[in-house]
Amino acid sequence: MKRLFWLGVGVAAGVYGSRRATRAAQSLTPAGVGANLADGLRELGAGLGAFGAEVRAGMESREQELADMVERRTGQTVPTFADAVAEDPASRPQRARRARR
Repeated sequence: MKRLFWLGVGVAAGVYGSRRATRAAQSLTPAGVGANLADGLRELGAGLGAFGAEVRAGMESREQELADMVERRTGQTVPTFADAVAEDPASRPQRARRARR
């Protein structure tokens, strides 16, 4: 019984070692290195996207705080940045008419 136990432990260790060696060898091939590099770049892109989203959220909240402060002090409403740079749809036809003349 004791020998059978150690035989099983040896077989399990051999299978485990063989699988680990196969994975290590595959990761050192050009395809494996490319896959590892692609995974790293994918994670970097996701991290940069999340960082950008956090920065945009912080900018929007700070813009709102500043607009509220200006409104309290002056009593006038302040347009958001998006409202300020958005074109007025009513002004587009007038520009086109002026350009034709």
